[in-house]
Amino acid sequence: MSGKNFERMRAQDPSKFAPPIAQLVGIRAVSFDEGKAVLELDAEGRHANPMGTLHGGVLCDLADLAMGAACYSTLEAGESFTTLELKINFLKPIWTGRLTARAQVKKGGRTVAFLECDIRDEKNSLVAFVTSTCMVLRGDTAKGR
Repeated sequence: MSGKNFERMRAQDPSKFAPPIAQLVGIRAVSFDEGKAVLELDAEGRHANPMGTLHGGVLCDLADLAMGAACYSTLEAGESFTTLELKINFLKPIWTGRLTARAQVKKGGRTVAFLECDIRDEKNSLVAFVTSTCMVLRGDTAKGR
């Protein structure tokens, strides 16, 4: 056993991954692998902005959760992380439908990890491309996170 958080994640049913924000927005985990995560959201009217399309913050939530799970899976037990930066490119408007976020760690280091996430619609069309930089936390800074 590697001792990484991935071992614990692999032992659980992905549907049990339900932090409060995921429950609020309606985001579901599909699968985890070491350094990777796949999450889904069924976009619907309650997620709309004033123009009637999917609110960009909902896409950010979906990507942030996917990249967070991917990052967490690479850490050792007792370690945590915090997001330093998140950048999103909105490529296509969405009204309703299933969205799939596929996140992966592109470069992991002792202190910093760089991640990317594709969000695609039901036709596999790219809806958003997202990158994030995360900082690994250890010791007292990781407690309570």
